[in-house]
Amino acid sequence: MATTNLCAGYDPLARIYNEDWALGVFQETLPALEKLILPNLVKDAQILDLGCGTGHLAQKLLEQGYQVTGIDASEGMLRYAQENAPNAKLILKDARFVNFAPTFDAVISIGAFNHVMSLEELTSVFHNVYQALVNNGIFLFYLFLEEEYQYNWGGKITGNVKEDYAWAARNSYDSETKIAEINLTIFSLIEKSWQRLDSTILEKCYTKEELISALKIAGFSNINRYDAHHDLGIAQTPGCVYFVCYKSISKL
Repeated sequence: MATTNLCAGYDPLARIYNEDWALGVFQETLPALEKLILPNLVKDAQILDLGCGTGHLAQKLLEQGYQVTGIDASEGMLRYAQENAPNAKLILKDARFVNFAPTFDAVISIGAFNHVMSLEELTSVFHNVYQALVNNGIFLFYLFLEEEYQYNWGGKITGNVKEDYAWAARNSYDSETKIAEINLTIFSLIEKSWQRLDSTILEKCYTKEELISALKIAGFSNINRYDAHHDLGIAQTPGCVYFVCYKSISKL
């Protein structure tokens, strides 16, 4: 089966994500982690940040005494992560192809799984996560369900202008194919000349039933779902959800 780069389109976006988007993501995510999993982890616990991006969340976890390994498929993102989280172990790798022995007390993934474009591949990622966790290890991931795409992906345009670059992004969602797009245009000032780059980032919308089924196939148990707005009181639109589940103890 043919596969595509999990983070296709994200290398050009690395600076934008680092300077314009990451802080908002970090501010929304950390309160959820503090409510849902961090109280269950001892200091010095091993955490795998799958799709770590520019490393802002990894650095905050390091500051709280955890040991953090970050994986991302975007070389551009990891260059910023090396600056933002210099004490994290960083690995350039596609989440679909990670292969760890049981090492981690927790695996987290913030926003990465909507970029996995088939349920078959997502189930494979969940299996890889299961293998990487120690017994009773915790898996938390955050992604968008259809309610978020329908509410917030109707052609919304965002952007920013700085001295040496400018960008604009327009999002859209097709309810029939369950595919969302971010169409991005970047202008960068390079050697006194403005250069244009156009890029498209794709996302796949899954149902909660599909996600729960894939988690069970991978071996996870005690699966819980939390809507960021309704259940956690975080200022996000409905449909932004956190899943928390566990690797069961192996039976002799």
